[in-house]
Amino acid sequence: MKNLKFDGRYKDDILSGRKKATIRLGKKINLRPGEEVLVHAGGYVLGKAKITRVETKTVAELTDEDARKDGFRNREELIEALRQHYKFVKPNSPATIVEFEMVKVLDKPILSADYPYEGNNPIEIAELALKHLDNLSFEEIALLKLFLKEGSLRKAAMKLGGLNKRYKIREVLRKAYEELKKRGIMEPKI
Repeated sequence: MKNLKFDGRYKDDILSGRKKATIRLGKKINLRPGEEVLVHAGGYVLGKAKITRVETKTVAELTDEDARKDGFRNREELIEALRQHYKFVKPNSPATIVEFEMVKVLDKPILSADYPYEGNNPIEIAELALKHLDNLSFEEIALLKLFLKEGSLRKAAMKLGGLNKRYKIREVLRKAYEELKKRGIMEPKI
């Protein structure tokens, strides 16, 4: 599933429904009407949204209505916000409007870093994997045990030689989660 990420300052506007669109500079937006996306704000997954409209205009063509859908009072306020997010905002800069409708809001936002496990806690995944999966390699078992002993990806990666080793543990957790799902032991929380 694709992601639509926002600065944390927009979280309340998204959750209240005041923000129903985002305007991003540039034409390369890989979203289409009808697609579902995960909505992130401030490092948390807030829920799922359905893309309802995607249109590209120039900054000069943006309207007060475009601004209101993006949670701003008027076009001038929107353009000021764009200047905070982008280095160069010119009248002829392409601006892509992505309108969305929240279809599911989580009761409790999930850390974006934990989402690869569909809202499940990585520690619980490691515990269940060691208990139920008999097809893990020696290295996978060792990585899961290290992760559990250290209590965090960061600390476990440091024991392996540095933060750049986090990918090893993440790969094992993702593989274990998919197998636990396949066996009906875990299911997505989002």
